[in-house]
Amino acid sequence: MRGRAVRSSTGAFGRSFAVAAVGLAAVIGCDGQPTPTASTASAPSPTASATPTAPSAPAPAAPRGDGQAIEHTVRFGQAHQHGLEVESIFPVEKGKPLELRMAVWTPGSYLVREFSRHVEDFAASTLDGAPLESRKVRKNRWRVETGSADRVVVRYRLYASELAVRTNYVDDELAVLNGAPTFLVGDDLTQPHDVRLELPARWKKSVTSLDPHPDGDEHRYLAKDFDLLVDSPIVVGNPEIFEKKIAGAEHVLANFGGQGVWGGKKSAEDVWKIVEVQTDFWGTVPYPRYVFLNAIVESGGGLEHLYSTLMMTSAFQTRTRKGYVRWLGLVSHEFFHTWNAKRLRPVELGPFDYENEVYTRALWIVEGITSYYDDLLLVRAGITKKKEYLAALSDSIHRVETTPGRNSQPLSRASFDAWIKFYRPDESSVNTSISYYRKGAVVGFLLDAEIRRRSGGKTNLDDVMRAAYEKFSGEKGYTTEQFRALASEVANEPLDELFRHAVDGTGALDYDPALDYFGLRFQEPKKDDDSEEVGWLGADVGSDRLMVRQVIRGMAAHEAGVLPGDEILGIDEHHIAPGQLESRLAAYRPGDEVVLLVARRGQLKKIGVRLGEKPAETHRLEEHPNATFAQKTRLSALLGRRSPR
Repeated sequence: MRGRAVRSSTGAFGRSFAVAAVGLAAVIGCDGQPTPTASTASAPSPTASATPTAPSAPAPAAPRGDGQAIEHTVRFGQAHQHGLEVESIFPVEKGKPLELRMAVWTPGSYLVREFSRHVEDFAASTLDGAPLESRKVRKNRWRVETGSADRVVVRYRLYASELAVRTNYVDDELAVLNGAPTFLVGDDLTQPHDVRLELPARWKKSVTSLDPHPDGDEHRYLAKDFDLLVDSPIVVGNPEIFEKKIAGAEHVLANFGGQGVWGGKKSAEDVWKIVEVQTDFWGTVPYPRYVFLNAIVESGGGLEHLYSTLMMTSAFQTRTRKGYVRWLGLVSHEFFHTWNAKRLRPVELGPFDYENEVYTRALWIVEGITSYYDDLLLVRAGITKKKEYLAALSDSIHRVETTPGRNSQPLSRASFDAWIKFYRPDESSVNTSISYYRKGAVVGFLLDAEIRRRSGGKTNLDDVMRAAYEKFSGEKGYTTEQFRALASEVANEPLDELFRHAVDGTGALDYDPALDYFGLRFQEPKKDDDSEEVGWLGADVGSDRLMVRQVIRGMAAHEAGVLPGDEILGIDEHHIAPGQLESRLAAYRPGDEVVLLVARRGQLKKIGVRLGEKPAETHRLEEHPNATFAQKTRLSALLGRRSPR
């Protein structure tokens, strides 16, 4: 994730963002007409007796196959209200209860999301519509008494309002379906799944990496097992589709939305460049067909799958160079996961337990090293320039070095604690944790440079990744120890100390060997001699109201006892209106003592603060003006250029 080994995956994120869209649709009836409300509906006669309406009997269900596959039908009659209806037919053993479950998380996104909270109106029956007794036995499990039936029909509704790559979303124009929050399964995860979508007339296409069903029905697909079903998102609507055969495999880009704004043709051309450089990088194409599902919905994020990726973006991302390069970085990141995550994986990430957390200390390899390569492969593909790549790497280094949590949480533990830390940030996260995406990318750069340096330029991290893929991909997986040993083997020297310090420790990272090897340096901070230094609080404060959102450890506000949740009302007996904090602080100098008036838990409080100095940006990379020809050659080799320039 930024955003499938057989039964494996990893994910987000690094550039992984999600925006929840939880607004309720207007109250509209199934026929598209306004539903009467209390103010418009006719009131019953006061003398009329209220007779409860008996629940309608379940409708008979017509199975499509021979009973070997679980048959799912998804309907969209309530799409205008974020509603889905699912009907599933399960083969069962007569007389044996059927216990069904819904996954609580989805591979690649390491948080228990409790998808079953969106299930409504669960009911079971026989094929001919006779009701069967069912009851919920756990938060995500239901038990059905099957009696003498050999097939059981289960029906339920889903509320689908979260516009994110790991959940479900549906409205009048679009449906995004993920397997984990949509489909139920029994104890046997190896059974095939037959999925049919009943689309409203306004939608013309459903796009997924699932194979079309052999029977040839439109919008009907077949998954060989539950793992593949979970790993194959489906997007429905009216997309613009681009296709190209590269390295012997079919590639599809489906752009949903963005009409008149999104640059479809240009985006496809650059996606194909990414495919070409990455298939060349790995030297193998492990799929016959790959699908880029690009939902242009003013949201963000990406999640990798075995034969596809699901991404979300803004229609205006192609309108600026910076935004467009950011989207291409997302494409590069998720596509790199086709190898590093879905097939080359930590041993813990497969087969999956869909009901419990799965812990690994190697997400920095899965996500961090992928984050290192996503920008690097853009420049190797000729999409971005050297200057843009150095700016992106500088940004990663700067973010790591200005996050106090780097001193508290080792990179390996950041991986392990993803379930409780990364996907559940709070106001103290900046002080207590580090991103395994960001720091993992920086360590990937340092590791690459160290392997090149120690091997005399004969080998590099590219070779480590390809060797790891050859040795550990598929069912096997790798342990942390195996990956580290392989890196040392490729470098032809032990790298144990680098891993202990950079991955398992919290000490300062040493950039000098890498910068010297490539002929780079950090720029001197630019300073206007005529400008005056201004006071610095070291807190993240809102703009609409001056609510303190984060307090950076070691900065002035932290030392003074300012807390997240405080609302700043004034400085030195003078009121501050929203939007004025920065200009007011500009009247003070580092070292000045001020008194903040804050509101905390409904009470006014005065806090004395000695203002600090705003940290300078000291991690902007540039080529050293005195770099040697050898250093320039090494940098060109890293960036994929044949000669220095």
